[in-house]
Amino acid sequence: DKVLTELIEPYELRVAKLREFLEDVKPSLRYDIVPLVDPYGPSVTDPDLQCLVVSEETHRGGEAVNKKRLENGLPELALHEILLMKDPDHSQNEEEKISSSSLRQRLLGTLLRPPRQDPTLPSRPYVIGLTGGTGSGKTAIAKLLGHLGAFLIDADKLGHAVYVPSGPAYEQVVAAFGAEILNEDGTINRKVLGAKVFGNQERLKSLTDIVWPEMARMVKEQIGEADAQG
Repeated sequence: DKVLTELIEPYELRVAKLREFLEDVKPSLRYDIVPLVDPYGPSVTDPDLQCLVVSEETHRGGEAVNKKRLENGLPELALHEILLMKDPDHSQNEEEKISSSSLRQRLLGTLLRPPRQDPTLPSRPYVIGLTGGTGSGKTAIAKLLGHLGAFLIDADKLGHAVYVPSGPAYEQVVAAFGAEILNEDGTINRKVLGAKVFGNQERLKSLTDIVWPEMARMVKEQIGEADAQG
């Protein structure tokens, strides 16, 4: 998941940057840069190669190359191991080394093209929906937007609110699924309710047909409140 394919620069641009760097380091050397279409490239077929530069983390890859060369009747390459440069500014979620993966992560959220003006969209209120599985970062992004002044509507909290005894879906849910879903204090036991509906598409649809319209109505009310607050 750290590759972020969409943000990898085109091959030609990466080659140009690499060549510029190499010629900066030692312009008297000749550099042949070839695209790799497999994990080994010419390292396992070129008889003229003598040395392979590896890092601590790619040393095993170098050994795999030498194994392939021996299978192909070629002499082993000398493996020259270099240390990786540490990135003093890396964040907790980034790699400790200087890494293109970290650079791409820092680009996340950068506009790749100007926002498209759509005359059919109202100028306000501007509504952004955050969706995703558990651990996908919804809460973190919501906090960032909140710090920027966004009015936050937590659909999970509304989902709980519709079930409370004074909530808009309480009586319909109890009528549809029976008093056995209630705790002693009259609140809905969500575990018991969940056991009744999950794995049963028909019952699940009966529940969502009751709950989702009420949640949507509450969301619209809160959007209206946000709009009124500017």
